[in-house]
Amino acid sequence: MNFLPIIDRYIFRLTIVPMLGVFALAASLLLLDKMLRLFDFVAVEGGPIGVVFKMLGMLLPEYASLAIPLGLLLGVLLAFRKLATSSELDTMRAVGLSYWRLLRVPYAITAVLIAINIALVFYIQPLSNYYYQQLEYELRSGALGASIKVGEFTTLADRMALRIEESEDDGRNLKGIFARVANEKGQVLSISAREGTFLATTDDPNTIILRLTEGTIVQDTGSETPRVLSFSRHDLPIDLPAIEEFRERGDASREYILPELLSIGWSEDRPEAERDASQATFNFRLVEVVMMLLMPLLAVSLAIPPKRSTSALGVFVSIIMVVTYHKINQYGEDIATLGQIDPILALWGPFVIFAALILWMYYRVAYVPGGQAIGALENAFAKISKKIGKLFKRKRPRTALPEDSDPQLAAAE
Repeated sequence: MNFLPIIDRYIFRLTIVPMLGVFALAASLLLLDKMLRLFDFVAVEGGPIGVVFKMLGMLLPEYASLAIPLGLLLGVLLAFRKLATSSELDTMRAVGLSYWRLLRVPYAITAVLIAINIALVFYIQPLSNYYYQQLEYELRSGALGASIKVGEFTTLADRMALRIEESEDDGRNLKGIFARVANEKGQVLSISAREGTFLATTDDPNTIILRLTEGTIVQDTGSETPRVLSFSRHDLPIDLPAIEEFRERGDASREYILPELLSIGWSEDRPEAERDASQATFNFRLVEVVMMLLMPLLAVSLAIPPKRSTSALGVFVSIIMVVTYHKINQYGEDIATLGQIDPILALWGPFVIFAALILWMYYRVAYVPGGQAIGALENAFAKISKKIGKLFKRKRPRTALPEDSDPQLAAAE
């Protein structure tokens, strides 16, 4: 059986190329959708554009944990579908190779991806989710230079109102400045300037200098005539608003890593609500990882179309099944977090049902002669396709005969 290593390499090449392609496509689509929302959010808050890419980097582990199982499923499915449609699978089966033998390489890939996914969902993803929330909080609070919004009045330290027309260099350089400042004596200064720059101070970290260029100061002294002063450069000290520190990691159960989930979920000293949330999160992450063991079997079950058919219905069914199962798990985690149902029942119950369905589908394909996992769906899909084809099929136009043609031939027509 010297040809077996060659077959393994062949199956590996057929699997890895579409798997990586699906993984990259799924992760890119998820990131692009989120990127548009983040650009809008950062633009409204007036923050620097670079924050968008930092926040996307924090979301990458979460999206990767979703894209890895989908890439594995479609990679194996497309590989075996190519083998089936080209009759190579029939040849391999004829020489005595079982499906379990052909799945040796896909399961080796699965083992590697499971290890990666465990690191993602139990360690990297909780930390990245926390840092994402921290960046969002800092952006909203103005800690990333987003407190000065273009075209709006911004209140600083409860004694200054500032409005700018343009902002450059991540909010450090301002143009078209108008400021209204009240001092301790109750006097009001109205300041307008062509441009200004924020400068840091070494004496007090809670105070910055707004250096104004080419402007006018109007001082309201309480008399009928205000005092007017023109300047070429004026330094205006600004007290930074106090920013509340972001919460510590772990206020949300999704931010706990594996040892923390185990210590909280099964500790009698913790409140019941906190234990329920930790157990629900732990079981949700675990059941999502364990389900990857069944992805190659599901892929093989849906990859093989009926004989003399190139139907791709199995590809769409596989995507629908995986997405539906993931949404059911999310719902189970939510209700288990609220304490309405035991986490074991809420999350492992759907797993048992889904696993039994996959094993039945695989048995039909691997051990029943001519068996199909979704044969009824394939037949229904074929009938519907034929009916739709007849509706859009054009009738052949009748050819008009000349006037001097044979009447009998015309009657036949």
